[in-house]
Amino acid sequence: MTTARKTTTVFLTILSGLLLSIVGLIQRWPAWTWPLLAVLLLVVPAVVLRIAAMRRGTVPVAFEEQLTAAPVERTEHRVSQVVLPSKWADYDFVFSATVRWYLVDASVSGPVLNPAGLAVDAVLKRARAITEQREPVRASLVEQELSGALSRMLPEPTAHLQAMAENIQLVLVEQDQERLDKLADVRKDEEVWVHQRKYEQSRRQYLGEDVLKSTGSAVVWWLTKNDEHVEHTVNDLALLAQLTSAANDADIPERLRDLISQQAGEPTTSDLPREEPPPAPQGRETATVHLSDFLNCIGFTDGDVRRPMLAAQIAGLIKEQDRHETAEEIQHHFDPPASLAPDDDEAPASGSPLA
Repeated sequence: MTTARKTTTVFLTILSGLLLSIVGLIQRWPAWTWPLLAVLLLVVPAVVLRIAAMRRGTVPVAFEEQLTAAPVERTEHRVSQVVLPSKWADYDFVFSATVRWYLVDASVSGPVLNPAGLAVDAVLKRARAITEQREPVRASLVEQELSGALSRMLPEPTAHLQAMAENIQLVLVEQDQERLDKLADVRKDEEVWVHQRKYEQSRRQYLGEDVLKSTGSAVVWWLTKNDEHVEHTVNDLALLAQLTSAANDADIPERLRDLISQQAGEPTTSDLPREEPPPAPQGRETATVHLSDFLNCIGFTDGDVRRPMLAAQIAGLIKEQDRHETAEEIQHHFDPPASLAPDDDEAPASGSPLA
């Protein structure tokens, strides 16, 4: 401290001498002033130091400086490849970390010969309490959880030291990780298969219990699929009837068998030779018989009051196409006037294929 004060005094003396010299040169002081200035620069600093030393007094011999507390000594130890249990049996975590600790008071119950063992044991117990409650499929997430839980200095059970861990790594054994990946793929494939099976079951239920429940429902469904094109549906009527019968494991309805045979090119009951009445010209017979079969197929059987009404409407449409003879024959066949009713010998019997 004294050396620093002397150095400061010398520096200030030199600086003052330089300043006074510059002023003297500028003001052109007389020559006798320069020796006086030099004496003053040497005497004044010495007097000032002497007076300051007398005022400060002597320092007592028993003076003790205030000492700061000794820094806490911390040490570390690297732990590698320690197996910790997980929530699933036979699937263990592999734990690695840097364990840090410091002694609290080694004189409480004797010195600690292996503080690293106490610190590592305390850290592993804290880590195990977490890992044994976690599933191994989320190793990276558990690693981050351990990084937060072990980042604080906490006392170990014997109270000799406090410990923490950093640079934590938590992984699975390579074979276990491969098994878990395979199990995950199987679960995903099974979930997709279950959804596909439910989709197929739903489609089968829809087709079997709704679309193919009867020929009528199949016809309506096929009309919506063909944008209500009636001619397409009529052409596929035999196919729909066969498909509906096969889906329900039942025979084809009697009223549709002739239509199926006709579309397949096989002889039908309408084509069989009849004894009564005498055969009419081929064209007229075909029109009348086909119309009769058509009305039977849609449910307008003999005796239904709607049968002659629909036949009369169709006869009117045919008459507009200049087919007057065919129209009149259809009209007389399905709704003959009372004055033109045929005799018993000429008229076909009730239930004739023409009816």
